Amino acid sequence: MDFWDVFWLLLIFIPLLLIWTFAIIDIFQRQDMTGWLRAVWLLVVLLLPFLGTLIYLIFRPADVTPDRALDMLSDMHERGTLDDEQYADEMARLLGGRLPGNPGRNGP
Repeated sequence: MDFWDVFWLLLIFIPLLLIWTFAIIDIFQRQDMTGWLRAVWLLVVLLLPFLGTLIYLIFRPADVTPDRALDMLSDMHERGTLDDEQYADEMARLLGGRLPGNPGRNGP
């Protein structure tokens, strides 16, 4: 191996491969994406490895903020996905063990 082979391998190819792998793992781990959106992003990243990864990293949805998490939790409760007990437990977890209007209850 000469200098340029090592240069391309260590400074160009391996970092790009790591970023590509991060994008694929991130697509699968995100809880705020639907199945179809995951499939579309996965196809973009797999069919256009470096350009698709760059597009994903630029346009990927922002991480869920605590306010957004509370909105999502309330929406799930209203739709009936969560019962009252599950809703109270998740609210306690999100609020650090304190429920609004119930200062005596502490979480684990």
